[in-house]
Amino acid sequence: MRSAQQILAEANVIAVVGASRDPFKPSHTVPLQILQHGWRIIPVNPFVDEVFGVPTVPTLADLPEPVDLVNIFRPARDAVEVVRQAVAIEAPAVWLQSGIVSAEARRIAEEAGIDYVEDRCLAVERALGRLTKLS
Repeated sequence: MRSAQQILAEANVIAVVGASRDPFKPSHTVPLQILQHGWRIIPVNPFVDEVFGVPTVPTLADLPEPVDLVNIFRPARDAVEVVRQAVAIEAPAVWLQSGIVSAEARRIAEEAGIDYVEDRCLAVERALGRLTKLS
C-alpha cells in the first residue's frame, strides 16, 4: 500500500467524483487547487457539462482514458458504489476526502488490491508534501 503522498505524487490524471461548480464547496476548491498545481482533472458529475472549464463525464465508466486516482467527494453510503466502479475501470487508487469513511469501501478496495485513502484531504496532503506537477 502506497502512502497518501506517494499516491498523489505518482498520479498524473485524477477523476474527481462529485466535483462541483459551486466555488464555496470543498468539492470545487480542492480539485481546483490540484488542477492549478499541474495535475489533470477529469470531473465526474452527471448534473453539469463542465467544471473548471473542463468537460465532465457522468460516471467513471464514461471516462475517456485511464486515470491514476479516483478522488471521491460523495457521502460514505455512495462511496461504496463509487469504489466498486473504480475497481471495474481498474483504477490503481481511490481517495475518500476528509470526513468520508467506509469500512465496506475499504474492504472492496483492499480485496481488489488497489490503494485506498479515506478521511484525508487531497489539497492538505499536496501542501504538506509540497507536491506539484509544475516545473
